Amino acid sequence: MSAMLKITLPDGSVREVAPGTTPADIAAAIGPGLAKAAIAAKVDGELRDIMRPLEQDSQLALVTAKDEADALELARHDFAHVLAEAVQALFPGTQITFGPATDDGFYYDFAPKDRPFTEEDLPAIEAEMRKIIAANKPLRREVIARDTLIAQWEAAGETFKAQWAAELPQSEELTVYHSGDGWYDMCRGPHLASTGKLDPAAFKLTRVSGAYWRGDQKNAMLSRIYGTGWLNKKQLNEHLTRLEEAGKRDHRKLGAEMDLFHLQQEAHGSVFWHPKGYLIWRELEAYMRRAIDDAGYREVKTPQVMDARQWEQSGHWGKYRENMFVIPDEVPNVADEGPLVSDDVDWMALKPMNCPAHILIFKQGIKSYRDLPLRFYENGCCHRNEPHGALHGLMRVRQFTQDDAHIFCREDQIVEEVRAFCALADRIYRDFGFTYSIKLALRPEKRFGTEEMWDKAEEELRNAVAAAGLNTPEYGWEELPGEGAFYAPKLEWHLTDAIGRTWQVGTIQSDRVLPERLDASYIAEDGERHRPVMLHRAIFGSYERFIGILIEHYAGKFPLWLAPVQAVVATIVSDADTYALDVVEKLRAAGIRAEADVRNEKINYKVREHSLGKVPNLLVVGRREAEEGTVALRELGKDGQTMLSVSDLIARLAKDALAPDLA
Repeated sequence: MSAMLKITLPDGSVREVAPGTTPADIAAAIGPGLAKAAIAAKVDGELRDIMRPLEQDSQLALVTAKDEADALELARHDFAHVLAEAVQALFPGTQITFGPATDDGFYYDFAPKDRPFTEEDLPAIEAEMRKIIAANKPLRREVIARDTLIAQWEAAGETFKAQWAAELPQSEELTVYHSGDGWYDMCRGPHLASTGKLDPAAFKLTRVSGAYWRGDQKNAMLSRIYGTGWLNKKQLNEHLTRLEEAGKRDHRKLGAEMDLFHLQQEAHGSVFWHPKGYLIWRELEAYMRRAIDDAGYREVKTPQVMDARQWEQSGHWGKYRENMFVIPDEVPNVADEGPLVSDDVDWMALKPMNCPAHILIFKQGIKSYRDLPLRFYENGCCHRNEPHGALHGLMRVRQFTQDDAHIFCREDQIVEEVRAFCALADRIYRDFGFTYSIKLALRPEKRFGTEEMWDKAEEELRNAVAAAGLNTPEYGWEELPGEGAFYAPKLEWHLTDAIGRTWQVGTIQSDRVLPERLDASYIAEDGERHRPVMLHRAIFGSYERFIGILIEHYAGKFPLWLAPVQAVVATIVSDADTYALDVVEKLRAAGIRAEADVRNEKINYKVREHSLGKVPNLLVVGRREAEEGTVALRELGKDGQTMLSVSDLIARLAKDALAPDLA
């Protein structure tokens, strides 16, 4: 008889069970309520199917819907499989590829037999998915031999799956999940026990797009179907409400309505800023300059184009070249025939980041330990060769400007410099009305530097966050294995906006690699050359993306100091035109961005138009106001109006129009 397994539960109790016992069996032995509620298990910390037999002495925790993060991951993974099964049932000959869970749902990529899928196909697919869920098909895991699985995929005409299976590491155990007795997919799992564990009212297919196999535009174009999936209908409805609100706040839509910016194909991924939009930029730039001046930074400006040899030395040429715009360093051939550039051309690149150039400034002249820390700041314009399909308004662009800075410091200064940065970032994010969480992104698989170097850098960031008092649940402190940059770990600030979405924005990275690669040094107290540590940091991240986030956070209703037009004086009758222009002149003299609307239009039309343009203060004037020296103030988003003298109005707006650091 096989030895009994010892299974330790979260309360410390130990149950002895026979080999082959499943977590579901243990849940049933504890009680019918838990047996019904348990949907998966954590075995020695690994999330597993509740029906997967236990193999050895283990720590066991049963997962229920109350464990929302794990439960959502499972449900969304299952919805993706049900989607694939439904599509193949409705469209025979369609090949499946892969379909992961996402932050709010799932997707699956297909190779259709006859035509790409369209959004008109989604209702029928949803109906078929609900049939599969209602059938309550058991989801069964099977370990399968690699050659057997590849042969099965090839026989079924699933060329993408066969290719994928063949390329997985030889050491990896291959598993498939069966839905009932027919359909199956290759998957590591885990999954729920059956399709019936899903709520058929808790998902919705949302859109269809094209996607390249494995994300490479040289490969076949596939049809990607997106969906959102939740544990119950209430969660789905709340999410759809958030999506509707997000649609109203879409920065591309509001940017057009407010005449802030536009994008067009002649400059893929680069923004055409209109006067009103650039006013927001200028206010942010002035605000940030005041902040960095107070914090002891020195502003610099570096070249846009640098020699490829510099990028080779920094490591970017090898690790990042596919994202760089490369430029030949010679006059192009102007003849009708022949190559544009010669075979032995030297290459340069538009800078994708500012850090190597800041090291070159640091290296000018001999630096002493007494000079440190040196804090170089740049509103640095960078270019990254993002794929066309990945571009998204202001949120993902090819040309962007970073509020970038690099702090060169001694080893003993790192924790205090990072702590001070945490305090600066905290103040700035709160000025814009954001709450945030802070994460530590740890060493990635592909990286430069020694293990000792990474150990030290990661621990310094931990200590700095602790010194700033931010490593607490209130700030969502979390460590993210494998998500650091190739040269350094980093702290990340994840902002929460007005409708609960999160945006990863600010970062600081502790880097010993680039100073070594680019031979930066200072003379220490012992008279010897030492390497400085280089802290890479940003708070806005990029002006473009931060402005996009602000547009959506405020729904276009900017605080007065950021509003491109802070007040419009609108006339009811033409007799008040001269008075309106006089009021505008006084407002501008007081530093308030004001415009006059003296068009021959009805006042209700003007009110609607300026409300759409998110003008925060509409000042309505007619004959009576002109005679009395008053205005009727209508504030955006508020009912009614307030009668004020021009002097009282100016005093009120001038106070409200101050940036938060000046108020």
